[in-house]
Amino acid sequence: MNPRDTAHDAARDAEGAAAVPPKPVPDHSSAPAPPSWLLVAMVGAGPFTLQIIVPLLPGFAVLFAAPAGTAQLLLTLALLGIAVGQLFYGPLSDRFGRRPLVIAAFALFLAASLGAAAAGMIAMLVALRTIQAIGGCGGMVIGRAMIRDCFPREKAASVLGYVMMGMTVAPMVAPFVGSVMLENFGWRSVFLLCAAIGAVLLVAILRWLPETLRHRQEMPGIAGLATMYGALLQVPAFRGHAAVVALSSGVFFTFLGGAPHVVVTGLGLAPRDYATAFLATSGFFAFGNFLAGRYSQRVGVFRMIEIGTALSFVGVTGALLAVIFLPPSILNLFVPSVLMAIGNGISQTNAMVSALSVRPQLAGTASGLTGFAQMGTGAALSWAAGALESGSGVATTGIMMASAAATQIVLAVMRLRRIG
Repeated sequence: MNPRDTAHDAARDAEGAAAVPPKPVPDHSSAPAPPSWLLVAMVGAGPFTLQIIVPLLPGFAVLFAAPAGTAQLLLTLALLGIAVGQLFYGPLSDRFGRRPLVIAAFALFLAASLGAAAAGMIAMLVALRTIQAIGGCGGMVIGRAMIRDCFPREKAASVLGYVMMGMTVAPMVAPFVGSVMLENFGWRSVFLLCAAIGAVLLVAILRWLPETLRHRQEMPGIAGLATMYGALLQVPAFRGHAAVVALSSGVFFTFLGGAPHVVVTGLGLAPRDYATAFLATSGFFAFGNFLAGRYSQRVGVFRMIEIGTALSFVGVTGALLAVIFLPPSILNLFVPSVLMAIGNGISQTNAMVSALSVRPQLAGTASGLTGFAQMGTGAALSWAAGALESGSGVATTGIMMASAAATQIVLAVMRLRRIG
């Protein structure tokens, strides 16, 4: 373990103790760990559902004779649904247990997926797509909390890295799957596939998912939620790591919102071309997750965050220069984004675990609040990229650059104040 991280841990724990009344510390050695394959599936269902329609967005505007901005809401409101849903899943799972909330989440996901497949108007589709996202995000926030229930901070970063590496396959292939389903079976088949995934997962959760929460927390209504969130926000380490998660992932969500317009509208290529290029990019994100799983315990969590965000910054800088100075090409956007993907794979895992480790007994609440910041930022930046992108890639890479630079500023402040 890095000595710097040890010092940061001690300072963080002291701050947390002052901000929040002491609670029982979870017994990580006795918490039953869920099967890794099930954690991967739970955490991956939300991102898969989010990204499966991304290459289809320009086509939905034509299909429903709707403005492009309305079709973009299929992504933007889904991100907002995930953001808001995490605010409630986290603390509710701290109060009532992880397993009951996961079951309820995937039941909602299944019902909304079936409804979306039958939608006849784009307004109805947007609404059901948002509800689907709220259901799917339950696996994301609670799956992360379950890992923190079962392992101490450094080990949790390693385990989450491997879980995220595995679950990256789902959103990695989602755009390609969505484009193939659209071409061969129509857009409704995309949502029917999501419903089938939800049904299988629900059965698996009922059969194999154990309860990992050892000490349930009191939650006296809405006031209790505000108190727990306020207690976390009083701790500088939590604020810093949550901001790093939000801003560094904002780089990726900007790419997600703008890249389809660059490829399909600007370059005149097919949705499958975008999906194929995204498939390769996501593979490098998985490689970053592997590096996090392999080296986080050895190098130290905070140092891994610094390395990951630096790689992402370099990649985004390259992409911005390429779209400005080189002839239009899909390679201008996707080749430099390899570094962005690797860097995000490294930094996201470590920053998320650090945020969850501020108060381990409130891991669910911390996961929800951090996820809200992450997805809320992602919703705003992806909408901005989709709205401002003309097809050249300049707007998309410019917003990515702003988010990457803001991440570096937050890290600089954390280093100056010795927060980690």
